Amino acid sequence: MTRNRKKTAISTDRASFILHLLRESPNHKFTLRHLASASGGASADGRAQTREILDRLTAEGVAEVCEGDKYRLSSRQLPRHIGVVEMISTGSMYVRTDELDSDVYVDQRNSANALDGDRVEFIVTRTSRQGKLDGEILRIIARSDRRYVGVAQVAAHEIFVKVDSRKMPVDIYLPRKRYPGLTSGQKVVVRVTEWPQGSKSPTGELLDVLGMAGENDTEMHAILAEFNLPYRFDEEVEAAAAAIPGTITAGDYAERRDFRATTTFTIDPADAKDFDDALSVRKLRDGVWEVGVHIADVTHYVRPGSIIDNEARDRGTSVYLVDRTVPMLPERLSNELCSLRPDEESLCFSAVFTIDENLEILDEWFGRTVIHSDRRFTYAEAQEIIESGKGDYADEVLSLHRLAQALRRQRFKNGAIGFDRAEARFILDEKGKPLGVYFKEQKESNQLIEEFMLLANRRVAEFCARRKSSGGRNIARPMVFRVHDAPTEEKLEKFRSFILRFGYQFKANKGRAIAKEMNKLLAEVKGRNEENVVSTLAVRSMAKAFYTTDNIGHYGLAFPFYTHFTSPIRRYPDMMVHRLLARYLEGGKPANRTELEKAAAYASDREILAAEAERASIKYKMVEFMQDKLGQEFDGHVSGLTEWGMYVELDETHIEGMTFLRDIPGDFFQFDEQRYEVYGHRTGRRFTLGDAVRVRIRRADLQKRQLDFELLLPDESGNRQKRDRSEQPGRGKQGRRR
Repeated sequence: MTRNRKKTAISTDRASFILHLLRESPNHKFTLRHLASASGGASADGRAQTREILDRLTAEGVAEVCEGDKYRLSSRQLPRHIGVVEMISTGSMYVRTDELDSDVYVDQRNSANALDGDRVEFIVTRTSRQGKLDGEILRIIARSDRRYVGVAQVAAHEIFVKVDSRKMPVDIYLPRKRYPGLTSGQKVVVRVTEWPQGSKSPTGELLDVLGMAGENDTEMHAILAEFNLPYRFDEEVEAAAAAIPGTITAGDYAERRDFRATTTFTIDPADAKDFDDALSVRKLRDGVWEVGVHIADVTHYVRPGSIIDNEARDRGTSVYLVDRTVPMLPERLSNELCSLRPDEESLCFSAVFTIDENLEILDEWFGRTVIHSDRRFTYAEAQEIIESGKGDYADEVLSLHRLAQALRRQRFKNGAIGFDRAEARFILDEKGKPLGVYFKEQKESNQLIEEFMLLANRRVAEFCARRKSSGGRNIARPMVFRVHDAPTEEKLEKFRSFILRFGYQFKANKGRAIAKEMNKLLAEVKGRNEENVVSTLAVRSMAKAFYTTDNIGHYGLAFPFYTHFTSPIRRYPDMMVHRLLARYLEGGKPANRTELEKAAAYASDREILAAEAERASIKYKMVEFMQDKLGQEFDGHVSGLTEWGMYVELDETHIEGMTFLRDIPGDFFQFDEQRYEVYGHRTGRRFTLGDAVRVRIRRADLQKRQLDFELLLPDESGNRQKRDRSEQPGRGKQGRRR
């Protein structure tokens, strides 16, 4: 009895110790021998007792058996969380969740075959000393309906789609029998339907065939599909647009203010196909002008809840790729009914201001109008009038120019920030192949239009947001604002340390002093080698603008009230604003704030997707433009740093590529995140943002939209070096780390 009680006590102590060990290291997998030895039972009898304890803990759901006959704490013992997967190129992933303070890293082995965008249940298995979290996905709650674009590789009995996106590390399998018409080299759109455990590849379904890979139309459609953006209108939408009558009726004239006799014109890019805004100008008396900002009355033709309105709301915005515009509205509306073409009468929603030379707004009026455009100017034509003082409607153009420049000066005096960067544009042949690069500059004719559009946007925002009560108090009305928050102290501090490397100081840290200091800095770097990188960093230090009903003002423009009223052809929030303006002009009840906020948030998300697609199309054309320049050398500067490489922007074209740290000759280079620089272990050579470098074009990968550069460094004799990989510290003859 005594021996049995002693044996039972030892067994109980051992069980408690093993349970404590499992709970202390929930992510660790222990062998039976390890647990037996650690708990004081290394003998055969002790291992037998340990196995009995583990069998009992497993049966109770406290422990679980892993591969290799190892044991660990059961995942059922750990708190479970819900999150969304964000995949990285290695096949591993991060899970984003609101339940924890940071994202959770999940190795591919613990992913349960989850994919980017999937909603999953997971546990945290480890917390590092730095507070970083590792986890394991237990199950997939809902598969993402994400579409993947890739190239079909067709074999006798199966098809594999090699996906373009880095967020899909494996090929997608398609049954050959189901898609007999598919041929190798075609670019396709697929969706994952299942990925059973044990299978190397997920199974998908074919959604669309875009054409042969490498063809311009195919690749542009592929970019749109990658970001889940439409590239055509359904027949029902086109038919509904075609059925809209274009005749201006007697009733339309009767209910609108008539501006047909007032001088009116449009100013747009030379290649513009739609003209959605016009300016009218009339001198009332010396020093006093009536200026009308006339916007195509899209909501006259597109009724709430109609098939066209639903389509426009779903799209959210027009998308501007390098070689085309993917419109929010069908061509019948965007290029015909709602295009303010010269020598035609058009229906508009207008903001009309009586303004004097001191920029005092003596009167303002908002409402529906009918106009007659007298002239279509290109920006170049309007600029010629501004510079020469001669040309069609020169008096009117020059008067508007003078007022616009005064508005601009006033805006910057009030604290607006001027991010005026030259934008790269491509010269394309008839097949979309890039032949050259040029830079689009903002001149006074662009500013003329910009300032009056800004004036209309801010005054409409203020009118809609406020109304006077019987007691004369301002009462807020629900409105869709375009807002922009002040930069955070953290971003400013990072920016401040960056520019200090270039010899610039940034002293301001709050309020309007930041804007003043920023404008001073941007003026100081103008025309210098570091201008582009400093202005890029300045933009990144700012908050992002977005749509919301919660007005916090627009920091970058220095406006307490701001909205988007002036482009309903290409932005759905502008259509929302037109409807709100009409509602409040008629004395209607305040709109539902919750519904407006939901629609505003969705529009912000669609705007981000459109911007990403636009950047992707630019990257594609940049790579395509450089394809025939392999082996050529160019001057550039460091534009970005990561742990694996340096981004280099070419000085002449602003085209950006990557030079990998492992390929830099003469040394072993690493990224120092704290000092934000790349340094060589042996030579001490250092690189940071803005440093001048010379590179050779090494590779141009169209499918990945990626340019690889070879960094050329002079040795002591002034000759350029190439890397001898065998000299890398810590590498053997085969290039593997020892």
